[in-house]
Amino acid sequence: VQLQASGGGLVQAGGSLRLSCAASGLSFSRMGWFRQPPGKEREFVAAIGWSGASTVYGDSVRGRFTISRDNAKNTVYLQMNSLKPEDTAVYYCALDSTGRFNPLRERTYDYWGQGTLVTVSS
Repeated sequence: VQLQASGGGLVQAGGSLRLSCAASGLSFSRMGWFRQPPGKEREFVAAIGWSGASTVYGDSVRGRFTISRDNAKNTVYLQMNSLKPEDTAVYYCALDSTGRFNPLRERTYDYWGQGTLVTVSS
């Protein structure tokens, strides 16, 4: 299984970015996004069930970020709107092959992408 995250970059506060995560080797699994701000621990951002019907968000991004997926392309997206400087982080996508455990926990996920850097300037 390989996960390839892309779409990071530099954006001004209030702007938008869309991250993509292309998965190969395993389909129809729960997917999640995490992020690690500079000097801080990795934190949960959002997760989506295999069908796309179930989503969950971290408190700090709820209402601004939207997670979605296209199973035909084996790709998960994270649309990030109203970005703030505190959203600056390396964003990681992750795959949960069982779908049985708490999607907010890092240990739930079996596979991780390489990360893509998002920088929000004030």
